[in-house]
Amino acid sequence: MNDLSLFAIPLDDLAVIEITGADAIGFMHGQITHDIANLPENAARLAGYCSPKGRLLGSLVVWRADNPQTPTLRALIKADIAQAIVKRLSMYVLRAKAKLSLTPLSVLGVHVVRNAQSSGGANIPESGKASLANDMVQLPAKPSAWTVVHTDAGTWIAAPSADTAVDRWWHIGLDPAASTPGSASGATASNPDQPEVSPAAGPSDEASAWQVGDIVAGLPWIVAATQDVFIPQTLNLDLIDGVSFTKGCYPGQEIVARSHYRGTVKRRMAYGCVQAGLAPASAALPNQDIYDAHHPDNPCGRVINAAYDSRLHLLLEVQLSDLDSAAFRLGRADGPAITLQALPYEIKAEA
Repeated sequence: MNDLSLFAIPLDDLAVIEITGADAIGFMHGQITHDIANLPENAARLAGYCSPKGRLLGSLVVWRADNPQTPTLRALIKADIAQAIVKRLSMYVLRAKAKLSLTPLSVLGVHVVRNAQSSGGANIPESGKASLANDMVQLPAKPSAWTVVHTDAGTWIAAPSADTAVDRWWHIGLDPAASTPGSASGATASNPDQPEVSPAAGPSDEASAWQVGDIVAGLPWIVAATQDVFIPQTLNLDLIDGVSFTKGCYPGQEIVARSHYRGTVKRRMAYGCVQAGLAPASAALPNQDIYDAHHPDNPCGRVINAAYDSRLHLLLEVQLSDLDSAAFRLGRADGPAITLQALPYEIKAEA
């Protein structure tokens, strides 16, 4: 295992909500787009939470908590909408035996790099490094997306990855100190077979690097600026196992199902890039208009998510008919050019 390195990234943009109680699973099954009633303990589900009009108010990664005293679900969600989603869902609990809350759990994004040559300094305290490194022996190599592994240090969920040389995991744990800057030592423990644990360049760069990984993998997140804007199919949730069309009712289900069965999905999510230095800060971009330089009078789409590394990476909502012909521009018809890139799955009208 000494050819592996773990790069741990604090993900302060993600929060964890908890749904607990005798009716927790049944309640959430009736609220979101995926089948939670049949959710196994070793798997998570990508799902959407919709308005009655079928538009997404949130996107979530949902899993069963490890051996709770009462049925308990937890979900990753963007931090800027977490409290509002907890409040809204709580309004519909009524007589159900279920309670929703925002937890203090911290989230790390962990890149497991295979055949790594070196790993540099460490970004977490020695106790945190050793804990993550010890957990590594329990994680499968090249895991399927949404695989869940529970350990003494927390819960690991395999995130989608477009890079076959890198496994991406969310680590959800109780100790926020594990995500704060600490020792500069590259060693992880006295065991030479343990993988090394190290950071990227800095907190902002780290979080952005992880978000780029989500974008390249074609994984969309609803944030405050994009609530109540897109239906699940527009964000390709039906193409990446984020929607069940057989599970029964949930808010907006009739509209989502109608779009599916009538084949009326005309807009999809694409992936594009803008050269470095030509675009504004990525945090301000979600829901910003996209234009086609060939037809400049009106917007033709919107930004869903954005993140930088050496260039600006975008998930964008566009018309299917524009994918092969449009000259996409960011923000205005003469704005920075957006070059489309391939997603790791096929974009099509219906799943």
